Amino acid sequence: MFPTDLLCNARKSSSSIEVMFPCLFLYSFLYIFLFFMALSALVATNIVHHDDVAPKRPGCDNNFVLVKVPAWVDGVEDIEYVGVGARFGLTLESKEKHANKTRLVLADPPDLCRPPKYKLNRDVILVHRGNCSFTTKSNIAEEANASAILIINNRTELFKMVCEANETDVSIGIPAVMLPQDAGASLENYIKNSSTVSVQLYSPQRPLVDVAEVFLWLMAVGTILGASYWSAWSAREVAIEQDKLLKDGSDDIMQTEGVTSSVVNINTTSAILFVVIASCFLVMLYKLMSLWFMDVLVVLFCIGGIEGLQTCLVALLSCFRCFQHAGESFIKVPFFGAVSFLTLAVSPFCVAFAVVWAVYRRVSFAWIGQDILGIALIVTVLQIVHIPNLKVGTVLLSCAFLYDIFWVFVSKLWFKESVMIVVARGDRSGEDGIPMLLKIPRMFDPWGGYSIIGFGDIILPGLLVAFALRYDWLTKKNLRAGYFLWAMTAYGLGLLITYIALNMMDGHGQPALLYIVPFTLGTFLTLGKKRGDLKALWAPERLCPHVQFQPSQSQ
Repeated sequence: MFPTDLLCNARKSSSSIEVMFPCLFLYSFLYIFLFFMALSALVATNIVHHDDVAPKRPGCDNNFVLVKVPAWVDGVEDIEYVGVGARFGLTLESKEKHANKTRLVLADPPDLCRPPKYKLNRDVILVHRGNCSFTTKSNIAEEANASAILIINNRTELFKMVCEANETDVSIGIPAVMLPQDAGASLENYIKNSSTVSVQLYSPQRPLVDVAEVFLWLMAVGTILGASYWSAWSAREVAIEQDKLLKDGSDDIMQTEGVTSSVVNINTTSAILFVVIASCFLVMLYKLMSLWFMDVLVVLFCIGGIEGLQTCLVALLSCFRCFQHAGESFIKVPFFGAVSFLTLAVSPFCVAFAVVWAVYRRVSFAWIGQDILGIALIVTVLQIVHIPNLKVGTVLLSCAFLYDIFWVFVSKLWFKESVMIVVARGDRSGEDGIPMLLKIPRMFDPWGGYSIIGFGDIILPGLLVAFALRYDWLTKKNLRAGYFLWAMTAYGLGLLITYIALNMMDGHGQPALLYIVPFTLGTFLTLGKKRGDLKALWAPERLCPHVQFQPSQSQ
């Protein structure tokens, strides 16, 4: 018998969360945001492309790699283009200093399906896609003494160049690279205007570990750590207050019946429905992803960020004596109800911060504002939304585990692409990913881009970790004999393994919960079974925190 959560209706203490909106609106809002936060994937720029449709064979066994093509026009450096290497041909240099700066010439005929009218002097030849095969063009270019061949695609996107099934002459000794239509047209216009164009071809490799991944790991772990302590502290404060009311025999404890608690508790039914409805939201995001729909998501994110930021600031400032009076003095505001003067003071700043981020979200440093709003929102959600026992946590994380695997890997069978990864990257939206994620630019990656982590990879396991600390505090377990330290360590290790898998898969997006859930939930269940606490953790007999108890002696 022990209390595991604040499930009894209680008078809100000064340390518990102060909300800006009415409770009914707040709870509905939180559940909607949880569905958006179900985005659970780690993504990095993909520089190596694998293709199971076109299997490798001798002479045609290169990986599809992205290629940097910097250009110089009349000796002046111009735009750097990006192409994709072919399955065949010579592999490219990985370092810029080893790549030769070579003159670019136009093919004649343009598609190079027959030998050109003139011999080349180890130039790079620019050709159109045309009607013959890619290997035919490359063989002709090599025989004409070209050093490399750039093939212009007839569409704006890139195309994977492979060998035909019946082709035998695939031992090609020059690199072959495809450029998108707009890039090829730009280079072609320069040459037609009598300009001298030179290019370099190289394919830099991503470093094994980027500083962005280290900082993203620290942000995720630190967010859960801070949110868990805030949640446990609030739970203990309310438990102490109710215990005092009982000891004093006060009638106030009876008067609190019917007063809505500031905590939303998840049950097994809502845990299962969460995954079902989250899947529907994910498909909706995938189908409706566009510029206008991204604007809708930005507005929703700003609303949640404002609520989260003001909640965190009010709680933080209330710790200082000079702000305590403002935090305890309330004024009635239409629709919002009783709001403290401190909340009114910080709210304009929160609104202004979110609006400024929304306006300038496309600038290079906007990720800082997005991460601040995101972390504040995550901390607030973990403070308000609780799991009451290990049973609910097991159901929720198990469903999320299957959900993550399905929408990252299995969805490719129906949609021809990973729905989770497409949504995370914000494809077809014109922006670098949706706002419901934390992101940090890859600082030492020659390809740039961002390392990102979905809110779901922090919130969902964070619910279990926060429950562990509340349980430890309310059962008076020390750090070593409790569950929080082990759950927190397991989360950190699970996230670390996810990053290792991300780098081993050449930047392919990974379902983080595939690694985090077995570590976190497996550690909790194994430790609870070993200590003899599993039955108490799984389904507590008493739910009210003001009841005194003796913690389990089996450590």
